[in-house]
Amino acid sequence: MKKYRYMLLSLLLASLFLSCSTIPKGVEAVKDFEKTSYLGKWYEIARFDFKFEEGLNNTTAEYSVNEDGTIRVENRGFDYTEKTWEQAIGKAKFVGDDDVAMLKVSFFGPFYAGYNVIALDENYKYALVCGQSLKYLWFLSRETEIPENIKNEYLQLAEDLGFDTSELIWVEHDKANN
Repeated sequence: MKKYRYMLLSLLLASLFLSCSTIPKGVEAVKDFEKTSYLGKWYEIARFDFKFEEGLNNTTAEYSVNEDGTIRVENRGFDYTEKTWEQAIGKAKFVGDDDVAMLKVSFFGPFYAGYNVIALDENYKYALVCGQSLKYLWFLSRETEIPENIKNEYLQLAEDLGFDTSELIWVEHDKANN
């Protein structure tokens, strides 16, 4: 009887794991996405703070292609308390077709989290990115600042989708450190 309980529990856990979405309900990833145009360096303009970026400024993300076709993700930020640069290197994979900006990213072995580009200008200069829940949101730019009209557009979109934008942390960029 124990054997069947373990099998049932394993099947239940597997189905829960496989049914986990990489994007919040009601949110859509950008379609007609061009991976090569998205590659390169992005400056983090704003984010919801979370454990791995807590206390960091001058935060950037740089994307390139790995030999196996996955995307290399290099996140960097400066910890002003410790006076040190922090860096994390991971990889991202498309969840489905590579022309839909719905990816999963891993910094810790087999564990993946959602990475979804939900707004992007036609020149690939500004992006709004969310995780797999409404607890993760980033404003990205190719420069250390974002125009006010883009900022307001992304704020409104995020609020309309259910993100609590009052929780955003606006990142400081010291141009000497970037």
